[in-house]
Amino acid sequence: MPTFTYTARTAQGELKTSVMEAQSRDDVVAQLRRQRMNVVKVDEQKAVKKAKGGIKMRDIVIFTRQFSTMINSGLPLVQALDILAKQTENKVLAEVTRAVVFDVESGNTVADALGKHPKAFSELYVNMVAAGEAGGILDTILMRLATFMEKNDALVRKVKGAMIYPGVIMGVAGIAIAVLLIFVIPVFENMFASVGLALPLPTRVVIGMSKFLNSYWWAVIAAGVAGSYAFKGYYASPNGKLAIDKAMLKFPVLGDVLRKSAVSRFTRTLGTLISSGVSILDGLEITAKTAGNRVISDAIMASRASIAGGDTIAAPLQKSQVFPPMVISMIAVGEQTGGLDEMLSKIADFYDEEVDAAVSGLLSLLEPVMIVFLGVVVGGMVVAMYLPIFDMINAVQ
Repeated sequence: MPTFTYTARTAQGELKTSVMEAQSRDDVVAQLRRQRMNVVKVDEQKAVKKAKGGIKMRDIVIFTRQFSTMINSGLPLVQALDILAKQTENKVLAEVTRAVVFDVESGNTVADALGKHPKAFSELYVNMVAAGEAGGILDTILMRLATFMEKNDALVRKVKGAMIYPGVIMGVAGIAIAVLLIFVIPVFENMFASVGLALPLPTRVVIGMSKFLNSYWWAVIAAGVAGSYAFKGYYASPNGKLAIDKAMLKFPVLGDVLRKSAVSRFTRTLGTLISSGVSILDGLEITAKTAGNRVISDAIMASRASIAGGDTIAAPLQKSQVFPPMVISMIAVGEQTGGLDEMLSKIADFYDEEVDAAVSGLLSLLEPVMIVFLGVVVGGMVVAMYLPIFDMINAVQ
Protein backbone atom coordinates (compact mmCIF):
# COMPACT_ATOMS: atom_id res chain seq x y z
CA MET A 1 0.00 0.00 0.00
CA PRO A 2 1.38 3.48 -0.87
CA THR A 3 2.61 5.75 1.90
CA PHE A 4 1.75 9.45 1.94
CA THR A 5 3.19 12.30 3.97
CA TYR A 6 0.76 15.02 4.90
CA THR A 7 0.71 18.41 6.54
CA ALA A 8 -2.60 19.43 8.11
CA ARG A 9 -3.95 21.90 10.69
CA THR A 10 -5.90 20.63 13.68
CA ALA A 11 -9.10 22.21 15.00
CA GLN A 12 -6.96 24.00 17.62
CA GLY A 13 -4.83 25.55 14.85
CA GLU A 14 -1.77 23.34 15.45
CA LEU A 15 0.20 22.36 12.34
CA LYS A 16 0.87 18.61 12.16
CA THR A 17 3.11 16.66 9.75
CA SER A 18 3.05 12.86 9.62
CA VAL A 19 2.73 9.84 7.34
CA MET A 20 -0.23 7.62 6.48
CA GLU A 21 -0.79 4.47 4.42
CA ALA A 22 -3.75 4.64 2.04
CA GLN A 23 -4.92 3.48 -1.38
CA SER A 24 -4.78 6.97 -2.89
CA ARG A 25 -4.25 10.65 -2.14
CA ASP A 26 -8.04 11.16 -2.00
CA ASP A 27 -8.33 8.52 0.74
CA VAL A 28 -5.76 10.42 2.83
CA VAL A 29 -7.68 13.68 2.39
CA ALA A 30 -10.96 11.94 3.31
CA GLN A 31 -9.48 10.40 6.47
CA LEU A 32 -8.00 13.73 7.59
CA ARG A 33 -11.30 15.52 7.06
CA ARG A 34 -13.09 12.88 9.14
CA GLN A 35 -10.60 13.77 11.89
CA ARG A 36 -11.71 17.42 11.44
CA MET A 37 -8.31 18.51 10.13
CA ASN A 38 -7.70 21.08 7.40
CA VAL A 39 -5.38 19.61 4.75
CA VAL A 40 -2.40 21.76 3.78
CA LYS A 41 -0.34 19.34 1.69
CA VAL A 42 -0.36 15.61 0.78
CA ASP A 43 2.54 13.97 -1.10
CA GLU A 44 3.17 10.35 -1.97
CA GLN A 45 6.32 9.00 -0.35
CA LYS A 46 8.50 7.35 -2.97
CA ALA A 47 10.37 4.15 -2.18
CA VAL A 48 13.92 4.89 -1.18
CA LYS A 49 16.78 2.79 -2.44
CA LYS A 50 19.14 1.64 0.29
CA ALA A 51 22.81 2.38 -0.07
CA LYS A 52 24.59 -0.83 -1.12
CA GLY A 53 28.22 0.09 -0.90
CA GLY A 54 28.02 2.38 -3.93
CA ILE A 55 29.11 5.44 -1.95
CA LYS A 56 32.83 6.14 -1.72
CA MET A 57 34.43 7.93 1.20
CA ARG A 58 35.43 10.74 -1.15
CA ASP A 59 31.74 11.31 -2.04
CA ILE A 60 30.82 11.64 1.65
CA VAL A 61 33.73 14.03 2.29
CA ILE A 62 32.66 16.33 -0.59
CA PHE A 63 29.03 16.14 0.57
CA THR A 64 30.06 17.07 4.13
CA ARG A 65 32.28 20.01 3.11
CA GLN A 66 29.62 21.44 0.78
CA PHE A 67 26.92 20.99 3.42
CA SER A 68 29.08 22.83 5.96
CA THR A 69 29.79 25.71 3.56
CA MET A 70 26.12 26.18 2.69
CA ILE A 71 25.01 26.18 6.35
CA ASN A 72 27.79 28.63 7.22
CA SER A 73 26.53 30.88 4.39
CA GLY A 74 23.07 31.02 5.98
CA LEU A 75 21.13 28.60 3.77
CA PRO A 76 18.30 26.71 5.52
CA LEU A 77 18.97 23.02 6.21
CA VAL A 78 16.31 21.69 3.84
CA GLN A 79 17.38 23.95 1.00
CA ALA A 80 21.04 23.01 1.47
CA LEU A 81 20.23 19.29 1.45
CA ASP A 82 18.01 19.70 -1.60
CA ILE A 83 20.86 21.39 -3.50
CA LEU A 84 23.24 18.60 -2.48
CA ALA A 85 20.78 15.95 -3.71
CA LYS A 86 20.59 17.64 -7.11
CA GLN A 87 24.29 18.27 -7.65
CA THR A 88 25.96 15.12 -6.32
CA GLU A 89 27.24 12.84 -9.09
CA ASN A 90 26.79 9.65 -7.07
CA LYS A 91 23.25 8.39 -7.77
CA VAL A 92 23.00 6.32 -4.59
CA LEU A 93 24.08 9.26 -2.43
CA ALA A 94 21.62 11.52 -4.28
CA GLU A 95 18.80 9.07 -3.52
CA VAL A 96 19.80 8.88 0.14
CA THR A 97 20.01 12.69 0.38
CA ARG A 98 16.50 13.04 -1.07
CA ALA A 99 15.27 10.65 1.62
CA VAL A 100 17.05 12.75 4.26
CA VAL A 101 15.35 15.90 2.87
CA PHE A 102 11.96 14.20 3.17
CA ASP A 103 12.61 13.12 6.76
CA VAL A 104 13.83 16.60 7.80
CA GLU A 105 10.76 18.17 6.20
CA SER A 106 8.65 15.71 8.18
CA GLY A 107 10.04 17.07 11.44
CA ASN A 108 13.05 14.81 12.11
CA THR A 109 16.42 16.18 13.09
CA VAL A 110 19.25 15.93 10.55
CA ALA A 111 21.01 13.37 12.77
CA ASP A 112 17.91 11.16 12.98
CA ALA A 113 17.42 11.40 9.21
CA LEU A 114 21.04 10.47 8.52
CA GLY A 115 20.87 7.63 11.07
CA LYS A 116 18.32 5.82 8.85
CA HIS A 117 21.10 5.21 6.30
CA PRO A 118 23.93 3.45 8.17
CA LYS A 119 25.57 2.23 4.94
CA ALA A 120 26.16 5.85 3.93
CA PHE A 121 26.59 7.63 7.28
CA SER A 122 28.43 5.89 10.11
CA GLU A 123 27.42 5.99 13.76
CA LEU A 124 30.33 8.36 14.39
CA TYR A 125 29.03 10.70 11.66
CA VAL A 126 25.49 10.69 13.05
CA ASN A 127 26.62 11.32 16.63
CA MET A 128 28.82 14.25 15.63
CA VAL A 129 25.97 15.79 13.61
CA ALA A 130 23.67 15.36 16.62
CA ALA A 131 26.23 17.13 18.84
CA GLY A 132 26.55 19.91 16.26
CA GLU A 133 22.78 20.40 16.10
CA ALA A 134 22.48 20.46 19.89
CA GLY A 135 25.30 23.00 20.22
CA GLY A 136 24.25 25.17 17.28
CA ILE A 137 27.62 24.67 15.57
CA LEU A 138 26.66 22.19 12.85
CA ASP A 139 28.75 23.91 10.16
CA THR A 140 31.90 23.76 12.32
CA ILE A 141 31.27 20.11 13.24
CA LEU A 142 30.72 19.14 9.60
CA MET A 143 34.00 20.78 8.53
CA ARG A 144 35.81 19.02 11.37
CA LEU A 145 34.14 15.76 10.36
CA ALA A 146 35.24 16.14 6.72
CA THR A 147 38.84 16.73 7.82
CA PHE A 148 38.69 13.69 10.10
CA MET A 149 37.34 11.45 7.32
CA GLU A 150 40.02 12.60 4.87
CA LYS A 151 42.82 11.81 7.33
CA ASN A 152 41.25 8.50 8.34
CA ASP A 153 40.76 7.50 4.69
CA ALA A 154 44.40 8.34 3.94
CA LEU A 155 45.49 6.15 6.86
CA VAL A 156 43.35 3.22 5.69
CA ARG A 157 44.71 3.52 2.14
CA LYS A 158 48.30 3.46 3.43
CA VAL A 159 47.72 0.22 5.35
CA LYS A 160 45.79 -1.38 2.47
CA GLY A 161 48.56 -0.36 0.10
CA ALA A 162 51.06 -2.22 2.27
CA MET A 163 48.83 -5.33 2.10
CA ILE A 164 48.28 -5.15 -1.67
CA TYR A 165 51.94 -5.45 -2.66
CA PRO A 166 52.62 -8.91 -1.16
CA GLY A 167 49.19 -10.05 -2.32
CA VAL A 168 49.99 -9.16 -5.94
CA ILE A 169 53.43 -10.79 -5.76
CA MET A 170 51.98 -13.99 -4.28
CA GLY A 171 49.27 -14.00 -6.93
CA VAL A 172 51.83 -13.71 -9.74
CA ALA A 173 53.93 -16.44 -8.13
CA GLY A 174 50.89 -18.71 -7.88
CA ILE A 175 50.02 -18.20 -11.56
CA ALA A 176 53.63 -18.82 -12.65
CA ILE A 177 53.83 -22.05 -10.61
CA ALA A 178 50.47 -23.28 -11.94
CA VAL A 179 51.50 -22.62 -15.58
CA LEU A 180 54.77 -24.48 -15.08
CA LEU A 181 53.12 -27.48 -13.41
CA ILE A 182 50.17 -27.78 -15.82
CA PHE A 183 51.76 -26.99 -19.20
CA VAL A 184 55.58 -27.07 -19.02
CA ILE A 185 56.44 -29.97 -16.69
CA PRO A 186 54.36 -32.59 -18.64
CA VAL A 187 56.45 -31.84 -21.77
CA PHE A 188 59.66 -32.57 -19.87
CA GLU A 189 58.07 -35.67 -18.33
CA ASN A 190 57.24 -37.14 -21.75
CA MET A 191 60.76 -36.42 -22.95
CA PHE A 192 62.34 -38.12 -19.93
CA ALA A 193 60.00 -41.11 -20.26
CA SER A 194 61.07 -41.66 -23.88
CA VAL A 195 64.75 -41.71 -22.86
CA GLY A 196 64.21 -43.98 -19.84
CA LEU A 197 66.67 -42.24 -17.51
CA ALA A 198 66.53 -42.64 -13.75
CA LEU A 199 65.29 -39.29 -12.46
CA PRO A 200 66.78 -37.47 -9.47
CA LEU A 201 64.61 -36.89 -6.41
CA PRO A 202 63.89 -33.14 -7.04
CA THR A 203 62.68 -33.95 -10.57
CA ARG A 204 60.42 -36.77 -9.33
CA VAL A 205 58.91 -34.44 -6.71
CA VAL A 206 58.13 -31.73 -9.29
CA ILE A 207 56.66 -34.28 -11.73
CA GLY A 208 54.53 -35.74 -8.91
CA MET A 209 53.20 -32.26 -8.12
CA SER A 210 52.39 -31.74 -11.82
CA LYS A 211 50.51 -35.05 -12.04
CA PHE A 212 48.54 -34.29 -8.89
CA LEU A 213 47.55 -30.81 -10.09
CA ASN A 214 46.52 -32.06 -13.54
CA SER A 215 44.47 -34.91 -12.06
CA TYR A 216 42.97 -33.19 -9.03
CA TRP A 217 42.84 -29.50 -9.98
CA TRP A 218 39.17 -29.47 -9.01
CA ALA A 219 40.05 -30.70 -5.50
CA VAL A 220 42.67 -27.96 -5.12
CA ILE A 221 40.12 -25.28 -6.11
CA ALA A 222 37.46 -26.82 -3.84
CA ALA A 223 39.91 -26.93 -0.92
CA GLY A 224 40.84 -23.29 -1.51
CA VAL A 225 37.21 -22.16 -1.58
CA ALA A 226 36.31 -24.27 1.47
CA GLY A 227 39.34 -22.95 3.36
CA SER A 228 38.40 -19.37 2.50
CA TYR A 229 34.84 -19.84 3.78
CA ALA A 230 36.09 -21.63 6.90
CA PHE A 231 38.50 -18.78 7.65
CA LYS A 232 35.76 -16.16 7.14
CA GLY A 233 33.40 -18.13 9.40
CA TYR A 234 36.04 -18.45 12.12
CA TYR A 235 36.95 -14.76 11.86
CA ALA A 236 33.27 -13.82 12.13
CA SER A 237 33.03 -15.60 15.50
CA PRO A 238 33.99 -13.58 18.62
CA ASN A 239 36.75 -15.98 19.71
CA GLY A 240 38.10 -16.36 16.18
CA LYS A 241 38.30 -12.62 15.59
CA LEU A 242 40.07 -12.11 18.91
CA ALA A 243 42.60 -14.88 18.22
CA ILE A 244 43.38 -13.71 14.66
CA ASP A 245 43.56 -10.01 15.56
CA LYS A 246 45.88 -10.83 18.47
CA ALA A 247 48.10 -12.92 16.19
CA MET A 248 48.23 -10.18 13.54
CA LEU A 249 49.46 -7.65 16.11
CA LYS A 250 52.35 -10.02 16.93
CA PHE A 251 53.54 -10.40 13.31
CA PRO A 252 57.00 -8.96 12.69
CA VAL A 253 56.88 -5.52 10.99
CA LEU A 254 53.23 -5.97 9.84
CA GLY A 255 52.05 -6.06 13.45
CA ASP A 256 53.85 -2.77 14.08
CA VAL A 257 52.02 -1.16 11.14
CA LEU A 258 48.64 -2.44 12.34
CA ARG A 259 49.29 -1.37 15.94
CA LYS A 260 50.35 2.16 14.98
CA SER A 261 47.44 2.61 12.56
CA ALA A 262 45.01 1.40 15.27
CA VAL A 263 46.46 3.88 17.79
CA SER A 264 46.22 6.70 15.26
CA ARG A 265 42.60 5.85 14.41
CA PHE A 266 41.61 5.51 18.07
CA THR A 267 43.14 8.81 19.18
CA ARG A 268 41.90 10.81 16.19
CA THR A 269 38.36 9.41 16.41
CA LEU A 270 38.03 9.93 20.16
CA GLY A 271 39.66 13.36 20.02
CA THR A 272 37.31 14.49 17.24
CA LEU A 273 34.24 13.21 19.09
CA ILE A 274 35.16 14.82 22.43
CA SER A 275 36.03 18.18 20.82
CA SER A 276 32.67 18.08 19.00
CA GLY A 277 30.69 17.80 22.23
CA VAL A 278 30.03 14.05 22.32
CA SER A 279 30.24 12.65 25.85
CA ILE A 280 33.37 10.67 26.64
CA LEU A 281 31.38 7.48 27.38
CA ASP A 282 29.55 7.64 24.04
CA GLY A 283 32.80 8.60 22.33
CA LEU A 284 34.62 5.55 23.69
CA GLU A 285 31.78 3.24 22.65
CA ILE A 286 31.74 4.62 19.10
CA THR A 287 35.53 4.51 18.90
CA ALA A 288 35.57 0.86 20.02
CA LYS A 289 33.23 -0.04 17.14
CA THR A 290 35.49 1.64 14.59
CA ALA A 291 38.81 0.35 16.00
CA GLY A 292 39.18 -2.35 13.33
CA ASN A 293 40.89 -4.76 15.73
CA ARG A 294 39.20 -6.80 18.47
CA VAL A 295 42.15 -6.47 20.89
CA ILE A 296 42.09 -2.67 20.57
CA SER A 297 38.29 -2.64 20.80
CA ASP A 298 38.29 -4.68 24.02
CA ALA A 299 40.90 -2.37 25.56
CA ILE A 300 38.78 0.69 24.69
CA MET A 301 35.61 -0.86 26.15
CA ALA A 302 37.53 -1.73 29.34
CA SER A 303 38.57 1.91 29.48
CA ARG A 304 34.92 2.95 29.08
CA ALA A 305 33.92 0.72 32.00
CA SER A 306 36.71 2.28 34.05
CA ILE A 307 35.44 5.79 33.31
CA ALA A 308 31.88 4.78 34.18
CA GLY A 309 33.21 3.52 37.54
CA GLY A 310 34.91 6.83 38.26
CA ASP A 311 38.48 5.88 37.28
CA THR A 312 40.73 7.14 34.47
CA ILE A 313 41.01 6.13 30.81
CA ALA A 314 44.76 5.54 30.95
CA ALA A 315 44.85 2.70 33.53
CA PRO A 316 42.85 0.08 31.52
CA LEU A 317 44.72 1.00 28.32
CA GLN A 318 48.00 0.33 30.12
CA LYS A 319 46.77 -3.06 31.35
CA SER A 320 45.92 -4.13 27.78
CA GLN A 321 49.65 -3.90 26.82
CA VAL A 322 48.58 -2.79 23.35
CA PHE A 323 49.18 0.94 23.56
CA PRO A 324 52.77 2.28 23.75
CA PRO A 325 53.87 3.91 27.05
CA MET A 326 54.11 7.33 25.39
CA VAL A 327 50.42 7.19 24.39
CA ILE A 328 49.37 6.16 27.91
CA SER A 329 51.41 8.97 29.48
CA MET A 330 50.07 11.63 27.10
CA ILE A 331 46.46 10.51 27.65
CA ALA A 332 47.00 10.61 31.42
CA VAL A 333 48.38 14.17 31.15
CA GLY A 334 45.43 15.16 28.95
CA GLU A 335 42.98 13.84 31.55
CA GLN A 336 44.71 15.70 34.36
CA THR A 337 44.91 19.02 32.52
CA GLY A 338 41.43 18.87 30.98
CA GLY A 339 42.84 19.03 27.45
CA LEU A 340 42.25 15.40 26.46
CA ASP A 341 40.88 16.22 22.98
CA GLU A 342 43.93 18.32 22.05
CA MET A 343 46.31 15.72 23.44
CA LEU A 344 44.58 12.95 21.45
CA SER A 345 44.87 15.00 18.25
CA LYS A 346 48.60 15.49 18.84
CA ILE A 347 49.05 11.75 19.36
CA ALA A 348 47.12 11.04 16.13
CA ASP A 349 49.27 13.46 14.11
CA PHE A 350 52.44 11.86 15.49
CA TYR A 351 51.26 8.33 14.74
CA ASP A 352 50.18 9.24 11.21
CA GLU A 353 53.85 9.95 10.53
CA GLU A 354 54.81 6.77 12.36
CA VAL A 355 52.48 4.75 10.10
CA ASP A 356 54.15 6.30 7.04
CA ALA A 357 57.57 5.22 8.32
CA ALA A 358 56.31 1.74 9.30
CA VAL A 359 54.68 1.17 5.89
CA SER A 360 57.88 2.25 4.11
CA GLY A 361 59.86 -0.14 6.31
CA LEU A 362 57.44 -2.98 5.57
CA LEU A 363 57.61 -2.45 1.80
CA SER A 364 61.43 -2.19 1.81
CA LEU A 365 61.57 -5.50 3.71
CA LEU A 366 59.00 -7.26 1.54
CA GLU A 367 60.66 -6.46 -1.79
CA PRO A 368 63.80 -8.59 -1.30
CA VAL A 369 61.84 -11.31 0.53
CA MET A 370 59.39 -11.66 -2.35
CA ILE A 371 62.17 -11.65 -4.95
CA VAL A 372 64.03 -14.39 -3.08
CA PHE A 373 60.79 -16.39 -2.69
CA LEU A 374 60.03 -16.23 -6.42
CA GLY A 375 63.61 -17.08 -7.29
CA VAL A 376 63.74 -20.10 -4.98
CA VAL A 377 60.35 -21.57 -5.97
CA VAL A 378 60.30 -20.92 -9.73
CA GLY A 379 64.06 -21.25 -10.15
CA GLY A 380 64.07 -24.45 -8.09
CA MET A 381 61.44 -26.03 -10.34
CA VAL A 382 63.39 -25.10 -13.47
CA VAL A 383 66.65 -26.49 -12.05
CA ALA A 384 64.86 -29.71 -10.99
CA MET A 385 63.72 -30.27 -14.59
CA TYR A 386 67.16 -29.59 -16.03
CA LEU A 387 69.02 -31.99 -13.72
CA PRO A 388 68.17 -35.08 -15.86
CA ILE A 389 69.32 -33.17 -18.96
CA PHE A 390 72.71 -32.60 -17.35
CA ASP A 391 72.85 -36.33 -16.56
CA MET A 392 72.06 -37.11 -20.23
CA ILE A 393 74.89 -34.83 -21.40
CA ASN A 394 77.35 -36.47 -18.98
CA ALA A 395 76.25 -39.93 -20.16
CA VAL A 396 76.88 -39.00 -23.80
CA GLN A 397 80.35 -37.69 -22.97
